[in-house]
Amino acid sequence: MPRASSARLAALTVAAVCGATLAAQTTVLTTPAHAVSVRIHDIQGTTRLSPYAGRQVTNVPGIVTGVRAYGSSKGFWMQDPSPDDDPATSEGVFVFTGSTPEVAVGDAVTVTGTVSEYVPGGTESGNQSVTEITKPAVTVVSHGNPVPAPVVVDARSVPDAYTPAGDPAANNSINALPLRPSAYALDYYESLEGMNVQVADARVVTATDPYNELWVTVKPDEHPSSRGGTVYGSYDAQNTGRLQIQSLGSADDFPVADVGDTLAGTTTGPLDYNQYGGYTLVADRMGTLRKGGLQRETTRKQSPGELAVATYNVENLDPSDTTFAAHADAIVHRLQAPDIVCLEEIQDDNGATDDGTVSAAKTVSTLIDAIVAAGGPRYDWRSVDPVDGQDGGEPGGNIRQVFLFNPARVSFTDRPGGTSTTAVGVTKIHGKAALTASPGRIDPASDAWTSSRKPLAGEFVFRGRTVFVIANHFASKGGDQGLTAQYQPPVRSSEVQRHRQAAVVHDFVARLLKVQKNAEVVVLGDLNDFEFSDTAKILEGDGELWSAIKSLPKNERYTYTYQGNQQVLDQILISPQIRRAGRFSYDSVHINSEFHDQISDHDPQVLRFRP
Repeated sequence: MPRASSARLAALTVAAVCGATLAAQTTVLTTPAHAVSVRIHDIQGTTRLSPYAGRQVTNVPGIVTGVRAYGSSKGFWMQDPSPDDDPATSEGVFVFTGSTPEVAVGDAVTVTGTVSEYVPGGTESGNQSVTEITKPAVTVVSHGNPVPAPVVVDARSVPDAYTPAGDPAANNSINALPLRPSAYALDYYESLEGMNVQVADARVVTATDPYNELWVTVKPDEHPSSRGGTVYGSYDAQNTGRLQIQSLGSADDFPVADVGDTLAGTTTGPLDYNQYGGYTLVADRMGTLRKGGLQRETTRKQSPGELAVATYNVENLDPSDTTFAAHADAIVHRLQAPDIVCLEEIQDDNGATDDGTVSAAKTVSTLIDAIVAAGGPRYDWRSVDPVDGQDGGEPGGNIRQVFLFNPARVSFTDRPGGTSTTAVGVTKIHGKAALTASPGRIDPASDAWTSSRKPLAGEFVFRGRTVFVIANHFASKGGDQGLTAQYQPPVRSSEVQRHRQAAVVHDFVARLLKVQKNAEVVVLGDLNDFEFSDTAKILEGDGELWSAIKSLPKNERYTYTYQGNQQVLDQILISPQIRRAGRFSYDSVHINSEFHDQISDHDPQVLRFRP
């Protein structure tokens, strides 16, 4: 049963015939009045909110275009076969029955019920609402009628501008603004809410996920990546051609697609809106999957004089996982066994079991053994165990960053004193910068790290040169409003904590560089923010650091794929001494984010330089 085939499926755990549950997820905007006889386009109106919200409507006619008989959002879509001439008014609407609908596609029906505005994910999510008819009384007039022809959604029909700015008087909401479907992509999609739509020969830009969802673009030339995806390069480049695809059919028949594949032919169905990405074509007819042949990348091997440093989020790795061999193969053969590998999301030795365990020795040793079995070096490792339950992530998992290093190529400078609660400092030894503890955690008592991973600092020596490495995993984007939110621009509430985290790390690096101007410092990890974000700018400061992914062409700058956008979350920042011309090379190694069978949702990054 596909998760995202129903906006209510995750938000509700019981059928919405339960009045309390329905009330919690439905916004009724006016006081109910006497029933009126209207058409669907009257109900939908010319804004995002129905002028009939909260009112009874009677004998609304339409042709059934799709039936959803599973999940918590059972119901059907119907469409008026006699549209008006206003492009802003949708001719389709979802009828929420709460139980398996007793209608079929092609039935002509009349519906009496209450018009409601349902907010997928709840009103606090900031999502737009879906206009629905609830508590319906349905009369089937006839069977076997032609379904209204689908509206073709393509590069010509979708505007290049993404959204109007919200109304400042309404907390930047766009709900009450008149729809301008020829001017803005979000207005265009909203004007088709509930209608039968179609895309043709659409390129896949996010691979099939475990919930039988994928994303396509109807604008293949819109910010294309070098490998078939769509790059999110700024807050003003939301990529208007993205559309989520789900299915009204069997989950077993859903295409298993990677980025760069194509849904050849036509994909047709009602246009829905859900909390997992906004506007979604719920297909009753799916295009034929045509493979694009995308292959996983392999970076080049570092030369004897180059130090290779990588960052890799291994997604909640613990001893119960079956992905150790695959991660080992990736590290040895795809990343070419970097000298230092900074791992994020290493869980403790019993994973999500919440019993106070914090050691990750078993998790790390299992990975090291798998690397040796894959033909790689026997890495040594360093880390600092967190305080139980204090670093966020999956409850009980105690995720943390870990340094792997190849002792045949690089040595680690151990200095005692680094504990989960002791702050590492900067000192001077023989005229050069040094850490007071190695490994050590940066300012772990700061409230910048509340329920978040603390940075791990370590001192390495390669060919007689000291290199400082700081591994990070900043606070997640959880709680941010989506790109399709009713508030424009969307509120990115999570970045407040990341800005504070970035300032703490930047200031620590500045202290290192104050002691030793030419110190070689690498700051890396899952920063959960973009290379153009204020988080990155705070880290970079006045040139103390620079995000090396910006050395790549713009169409290669991505480490993660989310809702059709390829974007940067993982970064490696370098100090000026490393940035000097010709001294480094950078590679975002695409082995996960573009593929349905990913072993992590992040692509690893590799920096090579000559200390």
